[in-house]
Amino acid sequence: MITLTFSTFECTMSLPPVCRILTLVGICLISFTTPCYGGNILVFPVDGSHWINMKVLVEELHARGHNITVIRGSTSWYIAEKSPLYTSFTVQIKEGYEEFFGKYLKKHLKMEREGASALTFLKLTKDFISMVSEGHFLWCEAISEIFDDPNRVKSLIDAQYDLVLTDPAVSVGVVLAKYLKLPLVLNVRWIPGGEGHFAVAPSPLSYIPVPGSGLTDKMDFMQRIKNLFFHSIIVLQQKFVLGPHYDALCDKYIEGGCDVFSLLQEADIWLFRSDFVFDFPRPTMPNIVYIGGFQCKPAQPLPADLEQFVQSAGEHGVIIMTLGSTVNALPAEVAEEIASAFAKMPQKVIWRHKGERPSTLGNNTLIVDWMPQKDLLGHPQTKVFVAHGGTNGVQEAIYHGVPVLGIPLFFDQYDNLLRLQERGAGKIILLADVNSQTFEQALKEVLHQESYRQNIERLSRLHRDQPIAPMDRAVFWVEYVMRHKGAPHLRTEAYKMPWYSYYCVDVMVFLLSAAAVLLLSTLAIFRFLCCSRKRKTKDKQH
Repeated sequence: MITLTFSTFECTMSLPPVCRILTLVGICLISFTTPCYGGNILVFPVDGSHWINMKVLVEELHARGHNITVIRGSTSWYIAEKSPLYTSFTVQIKEGYEEFFGKYLKKHLKMEREGASALTFLKLTKDFISMVSEGHFLWCEAISEIFDDPNRVKSLIDAQYDLVLTDPAVSVGVVLAKYLKLPLVLNVRWIPGGEGHFAVAPSPLSYIPVPGSGLTDKMDFMQRIKNLFFHSIIVLQQKFVLGPHYDALCDKYIEGGCDVFSLLQEADIWLFRSDFVFDFPRPTMPNIVYIGGFQCKPAQPLPADLEQFVQSAGEHGVIIMTLGSTVNALPAEVAEEIASAFAKMPQKVIWRHKGERPSTLGNNTLIVDWMPQKDLLGHPQTKVFVAHGGTNGVQEAIYHGVPVLGIPLFFDQYDNLLRLQERGAGKIILLADVNSQTFEQALKEVLHQESYRQNIERLSRLHRDQPIAPMDRAVFWVEYVMRHKGAPHLRTEAYKMPWYSYYCVDVMVFLLSAAAVLLLSTLAIFRFLCCSRKRKTKDKQH
């Protein structure tokens, strides 16, 4: 920081008036600017929609002067090899996973639409688990190739990274941080064993719904049984399906061995992509930093042609529909039903749809390959957001205060939309129930019942009313870990305790044993005294 000395001031006074003012202003601006520490960050993201969450953080860290290296797969869908934001470190990944995912997606949508027998459902579930397991295995195999290549390992060590920033939905980045002995920051909501809180914070199943259960934080007895059942499935999947891939990696490359669950618990900071405006209240931990909505930004002006279309809607406004980055189009018959319902509405519609153009499409509907989602959500003409329920879209809807009509398709989407519906800010319509009539009724309900708009606007106000923006909070904690070489003081030691110590089972056993011994001893003494008294009485009688 620059200090204004008397000699500096004296020299400035000798300049012409205009130059003197500009010089003083420049010195003051420099003197009050926070010095920027340019860190060296190794980023291990997850591809697909997860990359969107990581990229916005990478952009912000780059803008603040940090050097970024991003590890990407050779078959990456979205992570570019060349970028002005980062240097890429490409690892070879076997091809075929994307094709397998596409086939599964078609089968899943067909099942959601038409229903399925128990046998078909179980087969599709098995295919899904196999697909997820294959994805984790491919990345474990790829990181093994790095560990087996001395030159690549040396390049990672020589780069002298300050920390590893990773999305632990695929947790090889967590193993890499342990291998390189670097501080670890997680950009997280999901881990291999489900939702991240379940690994790091107390999670009573009596009121914390397990992902996929379709439950809220208000559960009756049967719902709690269902919640426990879903939790058991996730635990078994982690232990017997996904865990072994990471166990093999740890046993081979990490001195002393480890398991991925313990490595996650050792993370310095959890940048959690949620908040309690969106999620249900629950216990948390000191190293969990909530950054829900950190990717949200104020709307920018629309392109001229799109703005003209939006304004042509007049007082009726605009409906926008998109199903995220993974699903380009719904089954043809569903698209026909939706297009027919849209055609009956007085509103204009902007629909991101890459499939075959529906024959029932009305003149009020604009089909696009891509849309500026946040700019449309922030436009005052937008009345309803028809969405699949991805985390990014739901949080952007909250940020901009637009009610949601949700069509959940897979993964966490139903649970995300359920949180909005529970707060009266959105409505869910299942894919199996979608036809022209039901879709039109649901649209009209969200459009014309004022409570939906009022509730989502209330959530928007709550979300925005924070002392520091979520993005600034995220960057602060990343830089905090760099400055202090980690944050071990925020981690609890509870993870190292055996389960019987954590739940005080040993203490309860000891206390119950002591109480039992005391009670039995007391009974024995009383019995002895009673017997002695009886003997004395008999002796007196004789």
